[in-house]
Amino acid sequence: MPNIQSLSYFLPELILTASVVVIILLDVFIKGRNRNRIVWLLSLVALFIAGTFLILQKSPSEAIFYGALAIDPYSRFFKWIFLVATAVIYLVSPYTRELDENPRHEYYLFLLVVVFGMFLMASALDLIIVYLSLEIVSIGSFILAGFLKKDQLSSESSLKYVIYGALSSGVMLYGLSLLFGIAGSTNVFDVQAALSGVPEQAHLTLSIALLLVLTGFGYKIAMVPFHFWTPDVYQGAPTTITAYLSVAPKAAGFALALRILGIAFGASPDLNLGSWLPVEGLPFGTLIAIFSAATMTVGNVIAIQQSSVKRMLAYSSIAHAGYMLMAATILNAQALGAIMFYLAVYLFMNLGAFLVAIFIHNQYGFNEIDEWKGLGFQAPAIAVAMGVFLFSLTGLPPTAGFVGKVYLFSVLIEANQFWWLVILGVVNSVISLYYYIRILRVMFLDAEPTGETIADHPALTGTILALMIPVLLFGVYWTPLMKLVRSSLEFHSPTM
Repeated sequence: MPNIQSLSYFLPELILTASVVVIILLDVFIKGRNRNRIVWLLSLVALFIAGTFLILQKSPSEAIFYGALAIDPYSRFFKWIFLVATAVIYLVSPYTRELDENPRHEYYLFLLVVVFGMFLMASALDLIIVYLSLEIVSIGSFILAGFLKKDQLSSESSLKYVIYGALSSGVMLYGLSLLFGIAGSTNVFDVQAALSGVPEQAHLTLSIALLLVLTGFGYKIAMVPFHFWTPDVYQGAPTTITAYLSVAPKAAGFALALRILGIAFGASPDLNLGSWLPVEGLPFGTLIAIFSAATMTVGNVIAIQQSSVKRMLAYSSIAHAGYMLMAATILNAQALGAIMFYLAVYLFMNLGAFLVAIFIHNQYGFNEIDEWKGLGFQAPAIAVAMGVFLFSLTGLPPTAGFVGKVYLFSVLIEANQFWWLVILGVVNSVISLYYYIRILRVMFLDAEPTGETIADHPALTGTILALMIPVLLFGVYWTPLMKLVRSSLEFHSPTM
């Protein structure tokens, strides 16, 4: 579709872009404490309007800007995940004491920039857009991770994030350039057509290109061995940003990787019918299975040794990327649906766990697990909510995490492939129960009731309890969410 006609399909992204420009101009003309409130309100309004235009997009599937971006149900599903995650972070950020001595209006501005980049990631059909969207998200994330300017740990985490990000970005760019060299085009459908008939002498180059591109995607979703940035960045960043990075950019990474790799290295441009195209000497499905096994095992085993709540949740988020990669070993609609379902429920349970950490840090400044002694008696509602989130992250019934893991495991069981990975996934879930239970034991069993209570904060408490509702609801009645996922399994393809 030509550029002018494409603009009507690009309205959500245009709203986000216009809001960023307006906020930059407001920074020139408005000073004082009201500036933070105005920018905060304007950002929430921008998210609301962008969401409204998403609802109004009736077209089932279109390729806009001459095939550079896809507007289809698949991209819209992920854009809703980004909007909900960002809205939650906006709602709790004014009440996060970590941010008190920093210019919050800049914080809100860069959150909008990251959302814009993630929208592009969910829709990308061109290798240039793939790289540009990753860079937009990465640069915004670098700044947000180091937002606590007077905190040495925050600055250190931002610097490490930049170094790891620059390295993976350069490696991925080299892989994309090799793909362009083989296909002669940056359009992902042209790449797929070229790869399906690639001569034997190009197989080594193709294998190298695949590994280099995987480095970039692996960095974004914190896949082992590209996960080294995750614990330090998660620990040093403001907790709201840690929560955000663990959910929204990870979902964007999966959205981008599944679409681009699924089309380029799939046996068919239609993801619903495809299977991974084995590159000679490099069976793609087996390669992803190995990455999945390493990611979930490394994440869970190292999480056991952590004493910091944020670092423990950081390694936990690495392990959850491994669970989702299990289903990615099989390229079909069932696998994509299982991953999308899990990302949706992961949004609620992981954000909820991090918001509890923010609540406790606000009250006492506690970051260590052992400092949470007796919190089950001082703030019972929050402690029970934390229990629900942790049980869901483990995959215990009757929570949404249990249903999500059943869908992930069932992909491999019904395909009758990678049984060893299913067994390893179950073993890793048991390992995760050990370190999640440790938090509950400290809160409820390692101290006696003192009669002391923590004053509830209406906004934080309300958001935490609101996140707990879908975690419990989708654990017993998940049909509406699965219907939404299945209706979103429509992708733009040249045959449409």
